[in-house]
This record gives sequence, C-alpha cells and structure tokens, in this order.
Amino acid sequence: MAGGQERILRQRIKSVNATRKITKAMELIAASQIARSQARITANRPYREGMQRIIREAASADPAAARKMLATPEHVDTAIVLVIVGDRGLSGAYNSSVLRAAERLVHMLQHQGTTVRLFAVGKKAPAYFRFRGFDLEQSFVGFADRPSFADARLVASRVAAPFVAGEAQQVLLVSTRFYSAGSQSVESQQLLPLSMPSDLEVAPSTGLKGYTEFEPEVERLLSELAPKALESEVFSALLEGAASFHTSQQRAMAAATDNADELGQTLTRIMNRARQDSITTEIMEIVSGAEALRSGK
Repeated sequence: MAGGQERILRQRIKSVNATRKITKAMELIAASQIARSQARITANRPYREGMQRIIREAASADPAAARKMLATPEHVDTAIVLVIVGDRGLSGAYNSSVLRAAERLVHMLQHQGTTVRLFAVGKKAPAYFRFRGFDLEQSFVGFADRPSFADARLVASRVAAPFVAGEAQQVLLVSTRFYSAGSQSVESQQLLPLSMPSDLEVAPSTGLKGYTEFEPEVERLLSELAPKALESEVFSALLEGAASFHTSQQRAMAAATDNADELGQTLTRIMNRARQDSITTEIMEIVSGAEALRSGK
C-alpha cells in the first residue's frame, strides 16, 4: 500500500476517534439531564393537577357557565398555534417530528378557512417555517433546554394577548409529551379556551355535593383562572419538551458512538490488511531480487 493511502486511513481513523469522544461526551451529558428534567416534571405535577382540579370543581358547580368559558368555539376565524421544539439539533427526529406535525395542523386549519398566527419556542422552528413560506409572528429562544416558570409566563402572556383582545378564538399547542424515558409522542392540544373536563362532557353534573362555595361566581372565577392555567400548561409542555429533547439526544448520540466504533474498527481492519499485503509484496520483491542476483553470478 502506498504511504499516502496509509496516511489517509490514519487520518480518517483519528477523525473518527475524535468524533466518537464528542458523541460519547454528549451522550453522558444528555443522560444526566434526563434525570434532572424528570425530577422537574415530577415537582411540577402537583401544581398542574391542583389547577386542573380547581377548574373541574368550579365547572361542576355551574356547567352552563363552564360551557361558556371552556367549550370549543363553534367558528374559528383566527387560531394561534404555539410550537415547542429545541434550540439545538443532534437529537434524532425530535425537532422534525414536532415541526412536521405543526405544519400539518397549519395546513388543516388553513384548508378550513382559518387564519393561523404562528408562535414558536426553539431556534429550530424559525428556519423551518421560513423555508416553507410561513410567517412566524414571534419566536422564543435560549431556554428550551432548561425552561423556568418565568419563561412559561412570558410565552403564555404573548400567545394569550390576541385571544384576550378578541383577535383570535383559539390557542393550540404542538409539543412532545413525555411519558417515560422510553416513550414520547408528539401531541396537539387546545390551550384556550380551557379544555372542558371529560366528566362534564360525558355527563353534565347538577352541582357539587356538600357545602363548596365559590367566590366570586364561577364564570368570573374561571376567567381569572384561565391565565394561571395557561401558564401551568405551557410550563408543563416546556418541561416535557426539554425531557424529550434530552432523551432523543441521548439515544442519537449513543447510536452515533456505536457507529463511530464500528467505522473505526472497519478502517483499522482495512489498513492492517492493506499493510500486510504491502509487506508481503515487499518481501516477494526482495526475494525475487536476491534470486536474480544469485542467478546472475
């Protein structure tokens, strides 16, 4: 084997090993972030469930008022779509799955004659929608990996403002739901108006049993709770999106590390085989030369 080819193979093996170190480090970092993200989801769950319970109890006390505040509007002229993706790539299909689901939702709404106003969290969304000709009204970047409640409050206030002003009749969310480290799925849900509790949709209640009283009246109470519930849902979606991102990145980097190991072994095997062939050829040339010299003498 020529010396130049051997140098090329050595450089490729060196490059593969360097890449393997990077992917392995990213895999370990993502694995450590998964546990932290799961802990934050668990810590936030009581607040979210408490908010849902209060809304359910208030809605049960006055189903008629609840339907005014919680029911899906019959006609939607303008809808707001909030998309939550990551700030970084190298995470498998995490970003692309959410973005494709959001694109399908936007096309469906536009086909129904609804004007769509797009909001996004994560650096990967603006370029995707810009390339496909969608106007992105506002994007939020820099906190998709480790969101805080202040970030959720900011996002919630921006997407709720057109709804409160009467410029939009519906606010939808497209994000990744985190069930466990082995199970995540892309889901779309309605944020505003608040979703009607399932028990009221199936069988309307005549009121709570006992002596529960609400101050102020249920309709006003639900209108006061709506912004808080929206912040809670957005924060939960941000936390679950971050956990899903780290999980997808850990899997992607583990696969990349395994591929680097396999490629490095293959290149090393090729270089060793070629080196052995080169050595054998040189030995045969030396022996042939020696035989030629002996025959000449």
